[in-house]
Amino acid sequence: MSAHATPRPDLLSAAPERADALARVRTLFEETFGSAPDGVFSAPGRVNIIGEHVDYQDGLCLPMAISHRCFVAAARTSTGLLRMRSAQAEGVLEVPIAELDPARAGGWTAYVEGVVWALAARIAETEGTSGAGLDLVVDGYVPLGAGLSSSASLECAVAEAVTALLDLGTTPLERVRACITAETDYAGASTGGLDQSASVLCQAGHALLLDCRDFSTRPVPWDLAGQGLALLITDTRAEHSHVDGEYVARRRDSETAARLLGVPTLRDAEHAGPEQLADLLARIDDATIRRRARHVLTEIERVREFDRVLASGGVRENVARLGELLNASHDSLREDYEVTVPQLDVAVDAARAAGAHGARMTGGGFGGSTIALVEADAALDVAAAIEAAFVEQGLAAPVFFLALPSAGAGPEV
Repeated sequence: MSAHATPRPDLLSAAPERADALARVRTLFEETFGSAPDGVFSAPGRVNIIGEHVDYQDGLCLPMAISHRCFVAAARTSTGLLRMRSAQAEGVLEVPIAELDPARAGGWTAYVEGVVWALAARIAETEGTSGAGLDLVVDGYVPLGAGLSSSASLECAVAEAVTALLDLGTTPLERVRACITAETDYAGASTGGLDQSASVLCQAGHALLLDCRDFSTRPVPWDLAGQGLALLITDTRAEHSHVDGEYVARRRDSETAARLLGVPTLRDAEHAGPEQLADLLARIDDATIRRRARHVLTEIERVREFDRVLASGGVRENVARLGELLNASHDSLREDYEVTVPQLDVAVDAARAAGAHGARMTGGGFGGSTIALVEADAALDVAAAIEAAFVEQGLAAPVFFLALPSAGAGPEV
C-alpha cells in the first residue's frame, strides 16, 4: 500500500447486527418446522490473547470472547427425536435421542448430538422416559477454519438451549464440561477445554484467566473500547497442513521435557528469574526439547505478567508493555515451538511495522489467525498494510475482523 492510499472501508468484516441474526434464525426455524421456536440461544467464538500451547502442561491462558457468535433457535417436542438444520447446509437431519452413538457421528451434527449425548444422564434424571425431543436450527457466524472456535460456539449455544428447554438446571461449569465431552468423546476432536470455557464463562469487557491445572477461572478487566483500542484479527486463510501430527509431536516434546526435569508437568518446574531458568534448561541436553520447554515456561510467565499489568492500572497506561508481551509470545512460538507458518509471520511482521502495539499468532498454529493490539482508529490502516504484505508475498488474501471482549453464552432476549 502506498503512503497515500486510502484503505477500503469494506476491508474489515463485521459480525451481523444482533437483531438481524435473531430474525434470520427465527425465520428459518419457522420455515423448517412450521412454528415459532421456544427460544433462541447464542454463544461466541474466542481468541486467546496470550498463553499458547501451555494448556496440556497445566499452564495459564487468557482468552476472550468475540462478537462473532453462533445462534440456535430451538423448541422442545414430544417426539423423542433430535431434529437439526443448519443455515449453512441443506436439509433436516434427525436421530432418536435414545440412539445417539459416537460410532455413527459425523459432520457438523456431531457437535450438536454430542452435547445432548453428554447431558443424557441429566436429561434422564429430569425427563425420565417421557420421550422429550428437540428441534434446532443453527446459524453460525464464527468463521470456519480460522482458529476462532466455531465448533465450541456451536456446542455451547446448544448446551444453553438444551439446559433451558429441558429444565436441566446445569451450572455454567457443568455446561463447559458437557461441551468438552461432546467434542472429545463424541465428535472425536482434540480440545483442552479453553475454547468451551471462554465461550460459556467470558464477560463483556473482560478477558478470562484460565488455570488449566484445575480449570479455575477469573474475569480480568480488558476495556479495549473505553481506551480507544481494539484487537485486529487476521484470518490468514492458510491451510492447516500436518497440524494433527505436529500438535502430537509438540505435546510429546513438552512431556519429555517435564520428565527430564523430574516434574509432573512443566508448570511444576519452578524458577525465580532468567538465570534460574537458564540453569533449569541446561539440564536438558537435547536442543529441540530444551527449546520446547523454554517456550512453555516463558509463556506461562508472560500470562502471569499480562494479568499483573492489567491489574496494576489498565490497558492504556501499560499498552507498550502489553504489546511487548504479545510480541515475545509470537517470537517464542516461531523460534522455540516452531508452530508458525509464513502467512502467520507475514501478518505479524506487517502489523508491527504498521504501528500495532504488539501482534502474535493465536490458536494452535500451522495456519489460522493472528491478533494485533491496535489503536481503534488505526485498525483499517494496519489491515491494509497486512493485505499489501500478502500481495507482495504472493499469498492468498486474508480476512480481517475487529474484536472487542464480549459476553459468553446465554439466552437471547
